[in-house]
Amino acid sequence: MTDPAVSATTRVGLIVRLEARPEHAQELQELLTGALDLAREETGTTVWFVLRLGPASFAIVDAFPDDGARQAHIDGRIADLLRTEGPRLLAARVEVSPVDVLAAKLPAA
Repeated sequence: MTDPAVSATTRVGLIVRLEARPEHAQELQELLTGALDLAREETGTTVWFVLRLGPASFAIVDAFPDDGARQAHIDGRIADLLRTEGPRLLAARVEVSPVDVLAAKLPAA
């Protein structure tokens, strides 16, 4: 059954929490905001936000039409960038939580 509260483009998502080393918070912010172009290239990534939660705490919230698109994102260039730069920039392991989208308000296409 299709739920009208959920767009076909936003059925599943990820919530990713990142904690920067305090001396690298600005650099992590720049890395994350600079990844916007990479997110735009991912045809299966329909929603992508970078959020600041605190001085050195960040989150990425994104959504996808299906598990395949979500996995492609996990295997993609943004994740590669975090795997490469993370050990130097991050104070803790990245927390990745797969989620199901229950409702969404999106701009009209």
